[in-house]
Amino acid sequence: MAKSKNDPQFMLGIDLGGTKILAAVVDEQGRILGTAKRKTHAEHGADEVINRIANAAEKAVQKAHLDLSMIEAVGIGAPGVADHNTGVLEFAPNLPDWFNVPVGPRLQKMLGVPVFLENDVNVGTFGEAEAGAGRGYKSVVGVFPGTGIGGGIVLDGKLWRGARNAAAEIGHMTMMIDGPLCGCGRRGCIEALASRTAIERDIWGEIRGGRASIITDLVDPDDPTIRSGVLAEALAAGDAVVTTVMERAGYHLGVFTGSVVNAIDPGCVIYGGGLIEACGDFLMPLIREHAYRHLLRPVAPEHLPILVAELGDNAAVIGSALLARAAIQERVDG
Repeated sequence: MAKSKNDPQFMLGIDLGGTKILAAVVDEQGRILGTAKRKTHAEHGADEVINRIANAAEKAVQKAHLDLSMIEAVGIGAPGVADHNTGVLEFAPNLPDWFNVPVGPRLQKMLGVPVFLENDVNVGTFGEAEAGAGRGYKSVVGVFPGTGIGGGIVLDGKLWRGARNAAAEIGHMTMMIDGPLCGCGRRGCIEALASRTAIERDIWGEIRGGRASIITDLVDPDDPTIRSGVLAEALAAGDAVVTTVMERAGYHLGVFTGSVVNAIDPGCVIYGGGLIEACGDFLMPLIREHAYRHLLRPVAPEHLPILVAELGDNAAVIGSALLARAAIQERVDG
């Protein structure tokens, strides 16, 4: 029986991560109807991971009490450089030895449903714009500080990919000429100034310089990684080193946000990710304060809200599902 335009639409959203796969059936309002998780086991190779994605997708459909034939499209958010035109994952830093893997075409053949591949931060931003903190705004910028700083841009309701599918690499906007070395090999990127990795580097630098900090008691001496939760704990304890470094990061993020707004003039800016989830109460007031100070054209905060993401771990599955729905609609509209 042919489907009517009034029939409910169901999509599958898949968040492909370095350690886990999350699949979710999503309706056209962005509501999750059923989910399934699998470990990625990237060390077993691309074939095994793609099989695990398909298995998670089928299980999520079962939990939603649906059949695959009722799924309009599948969207995948992947951690790396994804070609949305071909469905090829060109490179994924968290998936060892993944180069030019045709994830989309292979899954489409396995599931019998149109599959669309996109970068995970792009789909997370789209999810927040459509069904999260950015609802009601046509243009949205998403900023996600974590190990690095990811970003996404939605303009007039559409994901902005740029002329070479390289838009929204905002973590590599240069904010300090000849500043700290970034993981990309260049200096002074906002990622090198205010990511969790940069914060960790600066905290250990202060400690090596002789300043005392409770970080030495909170972190395993065999693993110098300072997790976002540890940063939050140190802030709550009033640790002077962590407070100083985090204040500096908030300043840099605020100036950066003002620069992005000056360039794009979005309806709102959304901050998300693990660092914001753990330390947003401390960072967000600083980001807002310095962002508004650095706007070329003064805007009242209520007319340019700088918001905290709402969807959490579900942003990628919701965003990838709704982006797949939009891609199907574009095909229909011609």
